[in-house]
Amino acid sequence: MARVLIVEDDANNRELIARLVALMGHEPILAEDGAQGVALARNELPDLIIMDMGLPVLNGWQATHRIKAYSKTSHIPVLALTAYALNEDRIRALASGCDDYETKPIDFASFQQKVTNLLQTGGKR
Repeated sequence: MARVLIVEDDANNRELIARLVALMGHEPILAEDGAQGVALARNELPDLIIMDMGLPVLNGWQATHRIKAYSKTSHIPVLALTAYALNEDRIRALASGCDDYETKPIDFASFQQKVTNLLQTGGKR
C-alpha cells in the first residue's frame, strides 16, 4: 500500500480523490492548500503526490517547484490533476516539475493508470 498525498482545495474533490485512491488500495493523506501540501510532503514523505494547480496560499506550480527543489522530496512523483486543460497548462505543469498530467473531470481509468504507472516507475520516464 502506497501513501498518496492529495493536495486539493475543494472539499468535494478532495474527498472524491481520496476515495478513488483508497479504492486502489492506497492510503490518502490530505492537504487543503499548496503550503500545507509542501509541509506534508516534507513531513510525511509520501510515495506519490496528486497536485491541483489552482490552489490558495501557494498554487500547484509553486508547491510542486518547492517539493522538487527540496532534496528529501525531489524524488517523489507528482501527478497534476487540474481543470486547466489547455496544452499550455500541461506544458507549464510539467515544466514546474510534475511527472504527469490529468485533467478534471476525472476519467477513473486514465487516473488509475497514471497513478499506478507513477508508483511503479517513481516518476522516471
